[in-house]
Amino acid sequence: MVNLFKRMRKLKTILNIRVGTGAALFPSLATATKEFPAVTRLHLTYARKIYGGHQGSRHFWRQCLPRLKYHNPAVKMTVKQIDDQEGPSALTIYFAERLSSTATAISGKQVIDKFAPAAEDNEKSIVVDLKNLGYQEIWSRVQASTGAEEVKPTEADESDLVRLSKITEQAVGDRERIQAKRQAKKDQERMLAEARGEVDKLKEI
Repeated sequence: MVNLFKRMRKLKTILNIRVGTGAALFPSLATATKEFPAVTRLHLTYARKIYGGHQGSRHFWRQCLPRLKYHNPAVKMTVKQIDDQEGPSALTIYFAERLSSTATAISGKQVIDKFAPAAEDNEKSIVVDLKNLGYQEIWSRVQASTGAEEVKPTEADESDLVRLSKITEQAVGDRERIQAKRQAKKDQERMLAEARGEVDKLKEI
């Protein structure tokens, strides 16, 4: 049972990083196009607590950034958690030399993130306002701004997903069997206790 859970946790961790929302490749200097220049850096700022419109940013940090970093190891990604719930919930995207028209249209021109590093001389940046957005919507805006190409699961990934599903089903069945055995033992102990009580009462007569 223990080994089964260990295998399940390890497999789930690997798949969570390799596939899912945010598993995508940013344009690099080698793959950049006229519309989508290379992405050089990302910076995310959001409050520690989820109220005030920061919930989506927190989920984006947990769900998407690990996958983005896995598939784009050369792109520096920084995160700043702040205590001010009224502060910015924003993602700053840095591009090599210029901005795409889509990125310019999506940028939150009224949003200022003083925690984001300044763009270098050879960079241009936009700030995407993330407040009150779900992480899926945040990802949609990031993908539209950058032209990120989603990474499709490989055959090995698909096979692992099937294995994980089977392991999960087996684990559920095992837990139900163990729970049934424990309950049966408790019922038996309760009946024995009740029987002893009846015997003790008869002795007192």
